[in-house]
Amino acid sequence: MIIKMIKNCFKQYYSDIDSLPMSSNDLEALADRIIQIKAEQPGVDLYEAVNDTVYEFVTG
Repeated sequence: MIIKMIKNCFKQYYSDIDSLPMSSNDLEALADRIIQIKAEQPGVDLYEAVNDTVYEFVTG
């Protein structure tokens, strides 16, 4: 589910979602980071955690 949310979030930044600007390892690392955020901060909204994490990845 989180991987799908990450891919959907990338649609905001890239028109060609078929070619994500990351490897599958990077994608899994982002998902792991989101899971970590939710574990550390249970009150944070999952959608917000995904958007913030993807934004950090895109902006470097």
